[in-house]
Amino acid sequence: MRYSVSHITTLQYAAPVRLAQFNARLRPAAWPGQTLGDYLLTVDPQPAQVLEREGGYYINEARFSLHDPISELQIESRFTVEKEPLPFFVTDSAGPGLADLRERAMQKPDLSALGPASYSFASPIAVPERDIAMWSSGFLSESMPVVEAGRALMAAIHQQFAYESGATVADTPPIEAFRARHGVCQDFSHIMIIAARAHGIPAAYVSGYLRTLPPPGKERLVGADAMHAWVNLWCGDDLGWIGFDPTNNILADTDHIFIGMGRDYTDVAPLDGTFRGSSQQTMIFSVDVAPLD
Repeated sequence: MRYSVSHITTLQYAAPVRLAQFNARLRPAAWPGQTLGDYLLTVDPQPAQVLEREGGYYINEARFSLHDPISELQIESRFTVEKEPLPFFVTDSAGPGLADLRERAMQKPDLSALGPASYSFASPIAVPERDIAMWSSGFLSESMPVVEAGRALMAAIHQQFAYESGATVADTPPIEAFRARHGVCQDFSHIMIIAARAHGIPAAYVSGYLRTLPPPGKERLVGADAMHAWVNLWCGDDLGWIGFDPTNNILADTDHIFIGMGRDYTDVAPLDGTFRGSSQQTMIFSVDVAPLD
């Protein structure tokens, strides 16, 4: 399956701001089963400098600066990508048990951005929460194979939590969404990460896109898509990282377009930055994920 992806972000300020610096994390990182074609990042007004680099975790980052005052900024990311199905069928019995997995992860001498150790401990948003750990203990056990555990955790979130757009914001603590039993993909991913780590499963937050289908009889609306989030669980050396989407209760496959992964949202936020001037701003998104096949 091939896709064309367009992501336009427009920032509007109540008064001109100056000395603005931004980090855009929109270029897909290399990932098994995914091949990036053309990629173009456009910034208007044109920045003084754009520095492409690898982020702190498994994410590509473009840092750019604007020295002159601006009242509006538009960042547009466009690319094509080809997705291939998983090369194997993932059964519930696949992978080591949780007790064995924890030991393997701690003994693995890999401190890279893809090593399990980087995703085994607390992070800025995904902090340990006793209530989440106790809740997940009701259906996870030390002897359970990791894939079965991942599916059980994913299904529990999908069944027990309501998707409610606008119920939370980017910095809502996961425990608030957990107690309210509602949220969006970001909240569900953070809850799953906290629960997984509580049981010794290395868990990473994935930023990306999801192909969406229009209701029967309706045309697909251009620009009406959005970024998506899911969870990668490290399932041992043989299986590696497998994506679990708790919002939709499915494994990540050809409909999921991988951008990057980090410990939580803070590592892979699509855009952040600093500037001098008014703090009042409006952010407008237009995202389009169009199949080419």
